[in-house]
Amino acid sequence: MFTGIVQAVGRIVREDPLEIDGRGLDLADVAVGDSICVQGVCLTVTGLTRRGFTADVSAETRRVTAGLHARHDVNLEKSLTLSGKLGGHLVTGHVDGVGEVLSFRDGALKVGLPHELMRYVARKGSIGIDGVSLTVNSVDGDSFEVFLIPHTLKATTLGRLAAGAPVNIEVDLVARYVERMMGAR
Repeated sequence: MFTGIVQAVGRIVREDPLEIDGRGLDLADVAVGDSICVQGVCLTVTGLTRRGFTADVSAETRRVTAGLHARHDVNLEKSLTLSGKLGGHLVTGHVDGVGEVLSFRDGALKVGLPHELMRYVARKGSIGIDGVSLTVNSVDGDSFEVFLIPHTLKATTLGRLAAGAPVNIEVDLVARYVERMMGAR
């Protein structure tokens, strides 16, 4: 479990196995078997390197996500501990789909999403974009908009997005469970 509060921006050095230069991520307390959220994807650490870590990525994960390519900067977050702060929202690192940046101007990021996922997106609700916890500002058809503050632009990869870019989307966990419970009645 994660919070969607990015702790560092790393860089993918190699794709197979996935090797990440952790840059500013403190790995002193990380061991093989721990989970790290990489660009919104929960990955299991398979090895520690001098500057980062390695992880295996399944064919299915590669099929349903974006941004796990060599020489690509990635948002990194270690898993939440019970004594940690929940500064964002509960994020599992299980990507629900890939959205597409429709526009990005003056801090307003508009993302198109597959129709089947839009039912989980609500104005003032939470959403994860590339592992970053954000608040939905507006919803319009098959797209939604979030506003990014200067700190988020500086501390994550989101400031580098442009129209047409794919982004990993994780819808709000609570929305998924509410739908499931309502359907069981």
